[in-house]
Amino acid sequence: MQSLQQKASEWSGVDPNDAFAIDETNLFEKLGLQTFINLSTNFYNRVYDDEEEWFRSIFSNSSKEDAIRNQYEFFVQRMGGPPLYSERKGHPALIGRHRPFPVTHKAADRWLQHMQQALDSVTDIDEDSKIKMNNFFRHTAFFLVAGDELKNQNQSVACKHAANKPAAE
Repeated sequence: MQSLQQKASEWSGVDPNDAFAIDETNLFEKLGLQTFINLSTNFYNRVYDDEEEWFRSIFSNSSKEDAIRNQYEFFVQRMGGPPLYSERKGHPALIGRHRPFPVTHKAADRWLQHMQQALDSVTDIDEDSKIKMNNFFRHTAFFLVAGDELKNQNQSVACKHAANKPAAE
């Protein structure tokens, strides 16, 4: 049976080494907090204005402001900054937190389209960082799709990094 990481790589077309190249550079130190806030704000403005009702409905149970904050705090934490997300909400547990949503191939593609447009529009992000971030986003989006498929098979899934992180106290 393929692991979630293998499925994510196959479906996203992103090699795991490229997906986790974000760990080679502290993107938070390089880009700064405001850049992540700008990226998430730009992204969620696109999501909440999406012309497709099926896609907007995925996000209908949270306010745009909460979605922006959750995302930029996660990005900051994952890309070398302080643990803003974990301090407020606990371990990110991406698959578990996305469990209520239909994380399909179609939804991942739509999400990635908006993220690519947001990345392209935030001028404070250099090209190398955009490539690293986009690879991470593509791989992670399809990691969540793989997790959604397992959820539908009633199986429990652990995140790759869960074993390396201490539990929140």
